[in-house]
Amino acid sequence: MKQLRNNVIRAGLGALYFSGAHHLLRPLLAGVGAIFMLHHVRPAREDAFQPNRHLEVTPEFLRATLSHLRSRDIDIVSMDELHERLVRGRFDRRFAAFTLDDGYRDNLEHALPVLREFDAPLTVYVASDFAEGTGRLWWTALEAVIARAEQIEVQIGQSALRLDATTPAAKQATFDRLHDWLRALPGEHDLMREITTLCTRHGVDMEALCRSLCLSWDGVKQLAADPLVTIGAHSISHCNLAKQSEQIAAQEMAVSRARIEQALGRPVLHFAYPYGDRDAAGEREFTIAASAGFKTAVTTRPGMLFAENAGHMTALPRVSLNGNYQDTRILPVLTSGAATAMWNGFRRIAAA
Repeated sequence: MKQLRNNVIRAGLGALYFSGAHHLLRPLLAGVGAIFMLHHVRPAREDAFQPNRHLEVTPEFLRATLSHLRSRDIDIVSMDELHERLVRGRFDRRFAAFTLDDGYRDNLEHALPVLREFDAPLTVYVASDFAEGTGRLWWTALEAVIARAEQIEVQIGQSALRLDATTPAAKQATFDRLHDWLRALPGEHDLMREITTLCTRHGVDMEALCRSLCLSWDGVKQLAADPLVTIGAHSISHCNLAKQSEQIAAQEMAVSRARIEQALGRPVLHFAYPYGDRDAAGEREFTIAASAGFKTAVTTRPGMLFAENAGHMTALPRVSLNGNYQDTRILPVLTSGAATAMWNGFRRIAAA
């Protein structure tokens, strides 16, 4: 099903490109700017089974994206400047910001050198448990479990299942089934209980996985020392905030911010909601982020920026640089606003 969805999206992007419709729609839909969303930036891997491929792009594709924006005379700005331009209505020039979620080592090793080439600011949103080395990147752990298994035994509801993992296609189907099940569990403790059981059974150490992939506090400090870099908060544990009580959701925001500020000795004014979709961030979370004093908070809802977004600074949309669609031909489509407008039913501000 997810492969079908990817094919449909790829076909839609291709249709917009080859028809030239994005050129006609650009004046109406491009807005005043965009916030680009990334996670990993690293060289391509050859593994046949890569269920989290959508979360990574190559340094070459990032470089192509930056070159495209420069060719369009689009300013690349920090989140502080983006906030200032929205608040003051400074829309004489279009602008873009680059944001990277979670705080991976490759942000320092591969993303920053490319962005330096273009003197382009970036914001990295750090989940404080990840920097502590105790975080649980369950989606990556699930990939590791399935990669090393030929069969997965799991209890889902009243059913004891044996899921095939003998081929890359079978592994992908099993990943999709388990990923959707885990995301749909009622609480974070339920998700962690189930993924911990799977990891224990298949010999995957989640904390070791976190330490191998994520920046330590020393790495975060090294990244933050570059004048192009802003560090934002991404909660303590990367939990689904909408599934938490209001008190816990507020604590996830405030404590993560405090830990980062203590480590860096500077204010943390920007936030990214974990997962960030409609099921993970809504009006309650937007209000909590504003009450916590964040200047901006970003979602994963697709969209360009318009003047109206100035009234919704803790509910900002982003444009995903998705590893499944690393084709330079789609860059003019993405920056035209046509793709995100179609996804949103041509609404400028998506309803909560």
